[in-house]
Amino acid sequence: MLNIPLWNRIVIWGLVALGLILALPNLFYGRVEQANDARAAIVQAGATPEREAEAAGWPDWLPHGLVNLGLDLRGGAHLLAEVQVADVYASRMDALWPELRDALRGARDEVGTFRRVDEGGDVLRIRLSDPSGMARALEIARGFAEPVSSLTSAGSNDIDVAGSGAELTIQLSEAEREAVDDRTIRQSLEIIRRRVDEVGTREPTIQRQGADRILIQVPGIGSAEELKSLIGTTAQLTFNAVVSRTTDGNANPGTGNMILPMMDDPNQFMILERTPVVTGEELTDSQPEFDQNGRPAVTFRFNPSGARAFGDYTADNIGSPFAIVLDEEVISAPVIQSYIGGGSGIITGNFTVEESTELAVLLRAGALPAELTFLEERTIGPELGQDSIEAGRIACIVAFVAVMVLMGASYGLFGLFANIALLINVGLIFGLLSLIGATLTLPGIAGIVLTIGMAVDANVLVFERIREELKTARGPSRAIELGYERALSAIIDANITTFIIATILFTLGSGPVRGFAVTLGIGILTSVFTAIFVTRAMIATWYGRRRPKTIEV
Repeated sequence: MLNIPLWNRIVIWGLVALGLILALPNLFYGRVEQANDARAAIVQAGATPEREAEAAGWPDWLPHGLVNLGLDLRGGAHLLAEVQVADVYASRMDALWPELRDALRGARDEVGTFRRVDEGGDVLRIRLSDPSGMARALEIARGFAEPVSSLTSAGSNDIDVAGSGAELTIQLSEAEREAVDDRTIRQSLEIIRRRVDEVGTREPTIQRQGADRILIQVPGIGSAEELKSLIGTTAQLTFNAVVSRTTDGNANPGTGNMILPMMDDPNQFMILERTPVVTGEELTDSQPEFDQNGRPAVTFRFNPSGARAFGDYTADNIGSPFAIVLDEEVISAPVIQSYIGGGSGIITGNFTVEESTELAVLLRAGALPAELTFLEERTIGPELGQDSIEAGRIACIVAFVAVMVLMGASYGLFGLFANIALLINVGLIFGLLSLIGATLTLPGIAGIVLTIGMAVDANVLVFERIREELKTARGPSRAIELGYERALSAIIDANITTFIIATILFTLGSGPVRGFAVTLGIGILTSVFTAIFVTRAMIATWYGRRRPKTIEV
């Protein structure tokens, strides 16, 4: 046992050195973080002298992975949002109406005249002038039904069509509503994640909770209001045909139309066709720019289908105004002077530079499919996070000192070896956390403190076994060898059971519970490694050089 092969020693100390090197950047957290941010900014926006100077603050040939600090340590914002999935139902009905209207017009001899009587809700209602045409109208409407795109609702149609008297009603089927709800939540999650990532925040937590809620936690952001301004704007950009202008916000817009205020003049309103010509969903890019007068503006570019629809509309409506609508406000309503091809354009308005930049970010990330209602919001200040870090640091120091004093008093020189292994153990924990990009939370610090107490358990088992073997008078070398061999099974059994618990916590838990499970699981692995291999290597090296006749454990 004490004659450890050279290659074994190289592997053991090589792993120790690698772990400690990976943990090194955390000793210079602020400097490394600033250098990482500067390098990311250079990649995205190009190099400047200031960014290059900040990037040079930490050599690029050294590891630069850090243990990310969670919301409770770094401070930040917490939001719980409810997605108004019913908005999507109404949008689906509005999108269906133009095609259904054209189909009914083609069969007017059988159906008679008709008009839409709803106000744009989740049920499309159409009043026929002649109830005898209902059978034909039902047949036409049912022709728009398509199978539900869901494995659990195979064979179901996406719309329910019914007729009563002279009124035809169309709405999404229950199976389609469930599928739409799931798609809407998934799309909202992805868009929120893209919007948050656009501003370079670190390790946000964005996850679904329940049927229609989303939890958003972003460390490092200033306040919940700042986070809401970033993700709470629906940013639904549409291009709508203009019917007329008015100063009466309560005017009747007419069937199939809507009335919206002007952004730069709240006393002016425009009556627009409810169904847009093109929507922001067909945007592929958006950037902040300046117009020909040097005022902040936002450029945009459509995908091929959007570019074709936009070009066709401008070609057919030269001399007519069209409205650029953002979140139910008319940004501008220019007159179409000529055909606009290429699928690109510019949005002008009374923007500041910050507003144009934020609008470009929102449009580029995509429009939220439905409105978010914020049910809970909290701002955690960095001072509270700093207090938590200080409390965790004090707890770690107290645990360290208590364990080291106890081990030194109980086992003498062997206790010193165990204490050195304990320091290495904590370094390895931070090295592995940095390597996997884990987020450290306050419960995670608790996991580290618990690991410090547990890390010497294996050494205690080994040292107590060595004491027992020394009583047989077989010599110190044989006693050390048997001590490690006979304590190994107990060490493995004890740590496997704890590791299983950590795995269960990580699998079934969420948020802080998972943070605790990660640090506890990693701590178990590193403590077993340091107890079985690192401490044994130190004892073997010491015994090989000193060759004492007797030892005291």
